[in-house]
Amino acid sequence: MANLALFDLDHTLIPTDSDHEWGRFMVKLGIVDATSFAEQNDRFYADYKAGKLDIHAYLVAMLTPLAKYSRAQLKTWHDQFMHEVIRPAILPAALELVREHKEAGDVCCVVTATNEFITAPIAEAFAVDKLIGCEVETVDGHPASGFTGRPTGTPSYREGKIVRVEAWLASLGKTWSDFEHSYFYSDSHNDIPLLEKVTDPIATNPDDTLRAHAQQKGWRILDLFQAS
Repeated sequence: MANLALFDLDHTLIPTDSDHEWGRFMVKLGIVDATSFAEQNDRFYADYKAGKLDIHAYLVAMLTPLAKYSRAQLKTWHDQFMHEVIRPAILPAALELVREHKEAGDVCCVVTATNEFITAPIAEAFAVDKLIGCEVETVDGHPASGFTGRPTGTPSYREGKIVRVEAWLASLGKTWSDFEHSYFYSDSHNDIPLLEKVTDPIATNPDDTLRAHAQQKGWRILDLFQAS
């Protein structure tokens, strides 16, 4: 029986927050107002860490600038973002963790509250075929069309991660019980609902709140980026 391996992304597989870094990158490119957007981006990030993020407001703020540009232009910028910001941050320990699960034949999926535009190339860099991220609405619903600047569907945030994972499993004709082991790796206390759903929760590079919760529950704690 195959197992299920779920991975959060930001500060779990990569030692940075791709959503926050993309916001900083847009400021660098000059496609958003440097002062007001940077302040807003930092405020949303602080709210996320505090567990009080308004996910819809955040998604609108992050996605609205994308509607102004073609998919080709956005891809060019994202390629630059991957080259300058993300790929240098990907560490061997994280790649090896994912590789071990893939080689074991586990069904692997990245489950992140960051939107799919930002995260799809990052999941690809980890060779994970399935990504569950906050969905980005496209013009007339066509995948190749430009973005409307609005989110769509259930945000993969907090309990929404459970909703999205279960919908994906259902599309495969599966439920949690079809897996002897279901793993979820996450750094964030925002992910406690999904961590409590799986058979094998792993607090990975956990924030202080999650570390304390994991210790209380007797969960495994993995400091993936700990200096040797």
